[in-house]
Amino acid sequence: MADETTFATLAAVTVTASLPFYLYGAWIMIDAETVSWEVLVYHLKVIFPGLVLNTVPVVTWMMPRLLQQLNGLSALHAILGLQAYAMLVFALTGIVRIFQAKWEADLYRNPDQDVSLDDLHENMSAWRGRLRIGVFGYVIFWFLAWVLGIYRYVTGYLFV
Repeated sequence: MADETTFATLAAVTVTASLPFYLYGAWIMIDAETVSWEVLVYHLKVIFPGLVLNTVPVVTWMMPRLLQQLNGLSALHAILGLQAYAMLVFALTGIVRIFQAKWEADLYRNPDQDVSLDDLHENMSAWRGRLRIGVFGYVIFWFLAWVLGIYRYVTGYLFV
C-alpha cells in the first residue's frame, strides 16, 4: 500500500487540477453575451470535473484524517473548505430559482426574447445576488483553503 506522502501528493495534485476547470467555467459565463441552454450545459460540463477533482480527495482522504492531525492549521484549513462548500450551497439556492424562472419563460430554448431577467419574477434580483455572492464566496474560500493546504503539504510532507 502507498504511504501517506503519496496520498498527500495525489490529493494536492487533484485539488490543484480543479482550478483550471473553475477558471474556464467562469470564463464561459463571463464571456457569454446570452446564457442559452447550450452555454449553461457547456458550463456545467466544464465545472463538474473540477468539483469532482476537488471533492473526491476531500471526502476520501482529508476528512477521515482530520481528527488524527487536528491542530490550528488543519482546523483552519477544514473551516475554510467547509465554508467554501457552504457558499456553493448558498449559490445553488439562487441558481435553482433562476433556472426555474428562465425555464418557465422558455429563455433557454429561445434566448432571443427581449425580456429582462428581473421581469421574470419579483425575487429575481435577490436570487441573482445569492448566486453571485455564493460563487465569489466559494472561489475565495476555496482559494484560501487551497493556499493553506499547499502550505501544509509543503511543510508536512516535503520539508520533513
